[in-house]
Order: sequence, then structure tokens, then C-alpha cells
Amino acid sequence: MLNLNQKTYSSTSPYGSPFDFFAKKKLTPESTLNELELFDFQVEDSTIVMEVAQVLDRNPILPGVILVHNNEFSGMISRRRFLERMSRPYALELFLKRSVKSLYDFTKAHLEVFPETMTIVEATRRVLERPPEFLYEPIIVQLDSGMYRIADIHHLFLAQSHIHQVTSQLLDESTYAQRVQTEKMVSLGRMVAGVAHEIRNPVNSVSGNIDFLTDYYENLLELLEIYQESLGKKNKKVQDFEEEIDYEFILEDCPKILKSIKIGAERLIQIVTSLRNFSRMDDREKQLIDLHECIDGTLLILENRLKHGITVKKEYNELPPMTCYSGQLSQVFMNLIANSVDTLNERQEQEKESNWKPKITIKTNLLDSDSSTKAVSIKIGDNGLGISKDIQEKIFENFFTTKPVGKGTGLGLAISYQIITEKHNGQLKMDSEVGVGTEFEIILPLEKTELN
Repeated sequence: MLNLNQKTYSSTSPYGSPFDFFAKKKLTPESTLNELELFDFQVEDSTIVMEVAQVLDRNPILPGVILVHNNEFSGMISRRRFLERMSRPYALELFLKRSVKSLYDFTKAHLEVFPETMTIVEATRRVLERPPEFLYEPIIVQLDSGMYRIADIHHLFLAQSHIHQVTSQLLDESTYAQRVQTEKMVSLGRMVAGVAHEIRNPVNSVSGNIDFLTDYYENLLELLEIYQESLGKKNKKVQDFEEEIDYEFILEDCPKILKSIKIGAERLIQIVTSLRNFSRMDDREKQLIDLHECIDGTLLILENRLKHGITVKKEYNELPPMTCYSGQLSQVFMNLIANSVDTLNERQEQEKESNWKPKITIKTNLLDSDSSTKAVSIKIGDNGLGISKDIQEKIFENFFTTKPVGKGTGLGLAISYQIITEKHNGQLKMDSEVGVGTEFEIILPLEKTELN
């Protein structure tokens, strides 16, 4: 059984513009999931994978497929997970002619079903609490009739953004109309973990084989010397060919190339390690980590953005290993440092002719107030534009952003605040002055076991 239906409200397009859609619906904080665009693409789990692939190919907007067994709901495979699995080596041979249930068994994940009467605001809150690798999965909506539909997660976020915009306009009767965009809330952890996983194997192969290649080169070079000694004087053909290929230069340059490859491979391994550490956004348990390594890994990931004249000054003091959610802390460091880079770039544009030099300073200290309340302080500061006093009070609010439309979601600092205060029982403070710069301070309490 193949069933493809869609609930849509656009008269100009089968899908329409999401913003036009939400504007016409006039969503409010009480709006529920049944006001979203819902998709009904469901198949019996015995359906051949090829048939599902063809439907998804013909309908690129479909977020996924609902599976039923004897007309009873049995699961859902998102488009992303379907394509991800089918793009792997030998996947076509393994799955294309088998039932979609066999593919589902490989992609199966915990699925939460939301009733159609749940508000969009509540659904968004619960989605944001999901582990990052599931953040961009579609949601399953159960209708009052008992049927199931799929809602695209991007539409949910855009609806929430629209509701927030409308609510802000009601609360603040100012004339400006800021359209808050919820950008692709890519689970950096999920995305980065996939990138790191794909890079790791070939990088390890290069790194593991470069020493062998160096040994082989040296052995071949030694063999050539033995041949030369045995043959005596080189004939003209050999001499001509040596000149043609610049033999002396090759002997000199090959060791340098091999060394360069080795250094590059080691660098890639460092980057992959940093990416893997950063990607642990779904840490279920705290781990003992070195905070300095965590910060350095984040700087390594952001290295390309830090190349444009930005100086990073590190003032690290000795810290004990800490029990933390390493991936979540990496996300906080990423948000704070990336924000510093953004404001420094803005100020660079304004002060092209001045002697001002962009700088980020990272300081770590052990706060030693007394034996029972020791904590670690991490300060991340910049000499950027600074933040005005009237904005500082709102800086940790959800969806509040000073960036242009499309440049920020207003969630980075709010999520960072939640990670520090709720997940680590710490504090996130800010000190800023317009024209001077901004400094964020993270205070993480040490557990009793870490004090010994």
C-alpha cells in the first residue's frame, strides 16, 4: 500500500512559502500542531524500498515516510535517515529490493508522537530537549481520528518564530516589525560527528602508512645507490633522463614532501579529534575532561574564522580535570567565541583606517574562596563593539538577537545559559561596554570528588 496525501493551504503552489502560510494562518501562542502543514505518506512495512525511494525522489518536500503494519502505525523513517542509510557503501545492493522494514530496523530511533492538539510552542520546547542527533528529525502527529501524519521540523521552527514575532509585537507596540527567523538549527553535534566519522578512517590510513612509505622510499634510494655502484659510470641515456626529471631535486624534495604529508595527517587527526569531542552533544553522563583541551579543540574548529587578523591570547592557569558534559561545554565555547568573532569583524569594517587590532582573550582560573565552594572560572572576552545597557538585560532571552535577519536565531546565548546553569549548576555572567568590548565569564563549581 502506498498512500500519499498532503494538507496544504497555498493556492499558488502545492507547498507555498512558509512565511506566507504562517501569515495567512495568523498563528498565536495557542495555535496547535493541526494548524501546520501535515504530510500523509505511509506505506506497509512490507513495501519494497525501491518504491519508497521513487516517491521520495518525485516529492522532494516530503520529510519522511510513516510505516504501518496491518494498518497499524509501526514507525517512521525520515528522508534524511533514509538517504543517509541508502548512500552508504553497498546499501543499494542490500536494501533496494528488500522490504522497508529491513531498512527501518537499521535506522530505528526513539519516536515521540505528539497529539494534534498540542501547542506549537510546547512541541518546539520538547523538540529542543531532544538529543542533538534527533533535533532535525520530523515529528509525528497523531490526529484525533487515530491517524498519523508527519510535520517537517523546519516548518515547526518557522511557526514558533512567527508566533514569537507576533507575541513580541503584542507586548511591545513599537512600530518596528522584526521577523525572527529560526535558522536551520543544525545539530552541530550531529553534523560534526558525521563529518568526523567520515574523515577519520582515511586520515588514519594516511597517517598509518606514511611511515611505511618513508621507509620504502629510503630503501629504494639505497637500492639505486647500490645499482649505481655496481654499474659504474652512467650511460648517456641514464644521464639524459636524470636531467629530464631533475633527479637531484627529486632526491632533495621527496623527504620534504613525505614530512609535509606526515605533518598534514597529524594536523587532520587533531582536527578530527576536536570535532569528535565537540560532537558529543548528546552526553548522557558527565565525563572527566581537561577544560583547556576542550577550549583548544573549539579554537581549532574555528581556526579558519580566526585567520583574518584576530589575535587569540590564552591565559591558562592550572585547573583540575572536571566532570562535565564535554560536548555541551564545547557548544557554549563555540557560541561565545563565534559571537566574539562576529563583533570583531563588524568593528574591523568600521575601523579600517585605525590602529585598532582585534583580539580575543581567554582566561582560566581556579576560584579559591573556601574548601567547600571551589569553582573554575573561564573568561572569554573581546575588544569588539560592546553591548549597550538596554540590550544587556535581554541578552540571554530566547530568540533575542541583535544580528540582521537571517544572520542569527537568538538561541545561542539562551542555550549556553541553560547548559551552564541547569546542566552544570554554574553561572554565566556578562560584562560589556560599548566601544570597549564584551567579556563573558563561565563559573563551574567543582564537585567534592574533584577537590581532592
